[in-house]
Amino acid sequence: MKKNSITQSQQESLFDILKKRFEQHMQRHPDIKWEDVQQRLESNPDKVWSLNEMEESGGEPDVTGHDTETGEYIFCDCSPESPTGRRSLCYDEAALQSRKQNKPNGSALGMAKKMAIDMLDEAQYTYLQTLGVFDQKTSSWIVAPREIRERGGALFGDSRYGRTFVYHNGAESYYAARGFRGMLKV
Repeated sequence: MKKNSITQSQQESLFDILKKRFEQHMQRHPDIKWEDVQQRLESNPDKVWSLNEMEESGGEPDVTGHDTETGEYIFCDCSPESPTGRRSLCYDEAALQSRKQNKPNGSALGMAKKMAIDMLDEAQYTYLQTLGVFDQKTSSWIVAPREIRERGGALFGDSRYGRTFVYHNGAESYYAARGFRGMLKV
């Protein structure tokens, strides 16, 4: 089996999970048919591997949009809390290297790159919160603008008191209740 691929059995299992989630949460993707999504997935096996990585790390990916210009379906982590397999990470590789002691096992942007997914930015995170309520007990790193990152900072979001909040923190910080949410276009 080639790198970044899954077996036929794994793919069938993943598709079953994704289809069931898709059907349970139609409000996230009105006017989109599962058959069209599955057909697109079947013709993009490298993307299926990334979706499997999202699922395996606790992200519960689901379709959250459709780019009519490119035909791509947009999958986003829709787990109620920040994915369990992607927590206790600092923001990026530079932050990881800057820590002299008590280093985390990795960084959010580094893990996203290995999974071949994108980390959500502030607008995408805010949009996700219109599709449900996410991160009521956890928080998720989001892509920080260059001017914030150049000053040593990073951003994260969560949902409290019925609204979405975006905060700042040092990029080298990490917490057991902070992970990151990913997005994948297929």
